[in-house]
Amino acid sequence: MSNEVRILLEVGPKGKKHAAYAPDWPGLSRGAKTEEGAVERVIEYLPRYAPIAQLAGLGAEFDHLDRAGEVERVPGTPSTDYWGISFGISDFDREPMSQADLDRDLALLRACWTFFDAVAERVSDDLRKGPRGGGRDKDHLIRHTLFCEQEWRTAVGFPKPERTLLEPDEREAGRAAFLEAIRSYHAEGKSAGKSPLRRLIRHSAYHTLDHAWEMEDRDLTPQD
Repeated sequence: MSNEVRILLEVGPKGKKHAAYAPDWPGLSRGAKTEEGAVERVIEYLPRYAPIAQLAGLGAEFDHLDRAGEVERVPGTPSTDYWGISFGISDFDREPMSQADLDRDLALLRACWTFFDAVAERVSDDLRKGPRGGGRDKDHLIRHTLFCEQEWRTAVGFPKPERTLLEPDEREAGRAAFLEAIRSYHAEGKSAGKSPLRRLIRHSAYHTLDHAWEMEDRDLTPQD
């Protein structure tokens, strides 16, 4: 069993920033100013992604990974240059997904949601500010992340959200409906608007995890 992580490296048109992501592990994506830095950050985050793999029932497959394998460069967008986040659509995203591939990616997406909810529950209400005193508080981060979840559902036929579904029961029902819609689109061979389903899943997973990790990093809960 290989211990290498396959990585796609998205390069912005001006080469200002780069976003590296593990296509086999939706949500495992990091950015940096250099190609090497972006790839290194993905590998650094392997231990932080391990709980996601465990929650999805894929811990045994993930736990042995410890280094970068093949790195394939793919074109990014101006947003890649600005944010250092993957916004492009790669050939990998356009590849047909088998039912097994879809089930695996959706299990990992659901694991990202579960992890986010658990982090939001345990971190402090007030979060550590940045060096200039900035940074959103926990409530703002939760609302932002959940609203974006709902925004992405519009790509698979949902109406534009009018409010953020903060109640746990509403949240769970909305997520279950999102997964079912993705399955229906896959069965019909449809894309999520201009985005392949694979890209929709990995971008949603990334955004959820990015803010979960941000809350962890800025947590003010006293440590024993």
